Amino acid sequence: MKYLVTGGAGFIGSYITKHLVNHGDSVVVLDNLYTGKKKNLADIENKIEFIDGDIRDFKLLESIMKNTKGVFHQAALASVPESYTIPEKYDDVNVNGTENIFKLAKQFGLKVVYASSSSVYGNPKNIPMKESDESKPINPYAKTKADKEKLAIKYSGMGVDIIGLRYFNVYGIGQSKEYAGVIKLFLEQIRDKLPPNVNGDGTQFRDFVHVSDVVKANILSMDSNVPNGFFNVGTNSSITVLDLAKLVIEHAGLDIKPVFRPALKGDVHKSLCNNQLIREKIGWTPTIKLEDWLKEIITLNKIDEV
Repeated sequence: MKYLVTGGAGFIGSYITKHLVNHGDSVVVLDNLYTGKKKNLADIENKIEFIDGDIRDFKLLESIMKNTKGVFHQAALASVPESYTIPEKYDDVNVNGTENIFKLAKQFGLKVVYASSSSVYGNPKNIPMKESDESKPINPYAKTKADKEKLAIKYSGMGVDIIGLRYFNVYGIGQSKEYAGVIKLFLEQIRDKLPPNVNGDGTQFRDFVHVSDVVKANILSMDSNVPNGFFNVGTNSSITVLDLAKLVIEHAGLDIKPVFRPALKGDVHKSLCNNQLIREKIGWTPTIKLEDWLKEIITLNKIDEV
């Protein structure tokens, strides 16, 4: 099979690309390298077709997608703080760029599996969050994810196979420094014997899911007979940011305490995934536990790889 991976030089996209190549698929990667890095694909660069381009370029997308069997759409601007400074660009890239892909998927009869986000729930009334819960984004980035879902519903109604995966907090080796999650930041701080910086009071909690499990969710969704829908991709377990900071300090064996900083604008307080639907419909279950992964990374001195 030949697939297009948009944002394929990014954190999650590069993992998807490598999985496809390792399983004998032909892959075209489209990435404008705004945050993606070609070094993420260095070990397979001779096995893929790489195109330095933008998902807003309709003609370019058309020339690529007409020769593929499906699209893993990962390309997006993904920084909450940055989305406040350039909301128009976020809307243009994330929403208009995605509509280009959906239009062409309709034209060529392709299935699309794309990256949505748990951020569409905002600060939820119900915990854990279910796919049927209301969408109430609280920052410009999350709003683009919610608007993309509206487009997915629209084009699914036209007969296009589209699955949106609502990622919770994805972590793993190779996470982008520009949009680094709290795990990467904490690990870098304790590597340098510095106290982890906790934004707010640290009581906010997150559902962390490993990137390899996210890749499996993408592959299973593409291969499934499920034509469309939205599915949570998380572990149904959570940890507070403060407890996460204490955990990395403990594994590092340091005698330090977290430092508290002002809360971030647009930061969701509670995030916990109900993953029953994806288990039942797609057959996906998470396999990697955060604490086991953290212990291995810290005790084996692999922090610089993260």
